[in-house]
Amino acid sequence: MNISNILSEKVSAAMVAAGLPEGTNPAISLSNRANFGDYQANGVMGAAKKLKTNPRELATKVVEALDLTGIAEKIELAGPGFINIHLDKNWLATQLNQVSNDKNLGVSQSTKPQNVVVDYSAPNLAKEMHVGHLRSTIIGDAVVRALEFRGEHVIRQNHMGDWGTQFGMLLAHLSDKLASNEVAETALADLENFYREAKVRFDNEEGFADRARDYVVKLQSGEAQCAVLWQQFIDISIAHSEDIYQKLNVTLTRDDIMGESAYNHDLSKVIDELMAQKIAVEDQGAKVVFINEMANKDGEPSVFIVQKSGGGYLYATTDLSACRYRSGELKADRIIIFTDARQALHFKQVEIVARKAGFLPEHVAYDHCPFGMMMGDDGTPFKTRTGGTIKLAELLDEAIVRAAALIKEKNPDITDADLTEISEKVGIGAVKFADLSKNRTSDYIFNWKTMLSFEGATAPYLQYAYSRIQSIFTKANFSADNLHSIAIIEPQEKALALKLLQLENVLNAVISECTPNLLCNYLYELASLYMTFYEACPILKDEITPDVKQSRLALSHIIANTLKQGLDILGIDVMERM
Repeated sequence: MNISNILSEKVSAAMVAAGLPEGTNPAISLSNRANFGDYQANGVMGAAKKLKTNPRELATKVVEALDLTGIAEKIELAGPGFINIHLDKNWLATQLNQVSNDKNLGVSQSTKPQNVVVDYSAPNLAKEMHVGHLRSTIIGDAVVRALEFRGEHVIRQNHMGDWGTQFGMLLAHLSDKLASNEVAETALADLENFYREAKVRFDNEEGFADRARDYVVKLQSGEAQCAVLWQQFIDISIAHSEDIYQKLNVTLTRDDIMGESAYNHDLSKVIDELMAQKIAVEDQGAKVVFINEMANKDGEPSVFIVQKSGGGYLYATTDLSACRYRSGELKADRIIIFTDARQALHFKQVEIVARKAGFLPEHVAYDHCPFGMMMGDDGTPFKTRTGGTIKLAELLDEAIVRAAALIKEKNPDITDADLTEISEKVGIGAVKFADLSKNRTSDYIFNWKTMLSFEGATAPYLQYAYSRIQSIFTKANFSADNLHSIAIIEPQEKALALKLLQLENVLNAVISECTPNLLCNYLYELASLYMTFYEACPILKDEITPDVKQSRLALSHIIANTLKQGLDILGIDVMERM
């Protein structure tokens, strides 16, 4: 259900009837004040300026031609040419009654689904996931869920770091562990400690660095025993990531992994093609692309190294190969990549070179979506008190512990089983919503007290709003199997109807701009409007007539479903009671 589209079509037709050229933008927008109507058509102003005519006179002609019979109860002119549209309550009620029977909540499905390849999370398998991986993982997953809800075909690509020179060091250390009869799972139980031990040996132990370099050569040449060792390391490392994904309620699986190693066979071909097309040149032994499109103010081109002087490959080479694989093999219509903002230059260079080389055809959209950093209270990147990187598993465990203490305080009689389930949903939800509700490109301050609050724009507030509606249903013996029609009578009911029917617009924006914060804002506004409605429009009081009671219960049912579905798109669970 897209009210903006309906009004745009009607106003556009009226504009043509009033003498304006076809394709003139009606500029439909939500009104920010109730006395200005529910929606405004502001396109006449710009059109009148182009035609050098009186905007109010032109707007009068548009209004005279505008047929919103059954849709609007009032159309009025304001100022020099604004058209205010007051929607009809009965029409809104009809739309809501249709939504109540629709599993997609009135959100239209894509008629021509696109292949959308989404690259997100991408941890380094040499180390455990840390807080720096949180944003890529949950922002990417929210956008993926939104795309799938609209009916697009999504191909997840977890571009894990499973290759490179550091693996020589790690494999040499693992080989020694296994030689001393340690089991691989035991040796790699703590990846951070394992990496630290290997690095100490690499820096200090005589002969170890040479062995590590030998392992790199063996690994890159496909030596069988080294490949077995590498696979053991990768399998156990992936299991660490899978535990995190499960706890985070993220939809990535092992099948979605397309690590750096997957492109290894193609890297020499990438270089050959870049050289053959004279896109790359040899410079001091390395293969380099000089990108004139990104020249600095002195006219010096941006330098993009695609092969090191010693013959080694870089992230640049792998990402160019990924472009070719995703557009060619996966038939991508759109590629979305989530990384922190520090990599923005790199991915701009990748896109320019990939398009020049034909690895990325013009019809394939390529969206690098950078995000800001998670900061501590002191305004610096979020770390442990000793300055170390915080493991993501430890952060999530702490969120659950803090949520459990808060819930136990509010409900001392809660059973242990309920406490375990609810604290996990509240704790994980709080961490995710606090991040997702911020503008993607901004840094944000991590604050336990704020994110676990039951007031304001937080996951606990929205989860509580949902469970509160469920408690109303329980008291009213309400069943969704016997829904009554909704009638819009009070202003608070109309405000809720208007908000509910904006879901499609919000999801469109989330998908096009990759900005889950817009959905977070929408759900908070919806829950807040419901609280206002519940105070002004009683449901369970004795004096409420049966028809009004059933109408308000049916309205509450749509709101509960919208909160649940919206939070599900964000990867946040709800519960029937808290």
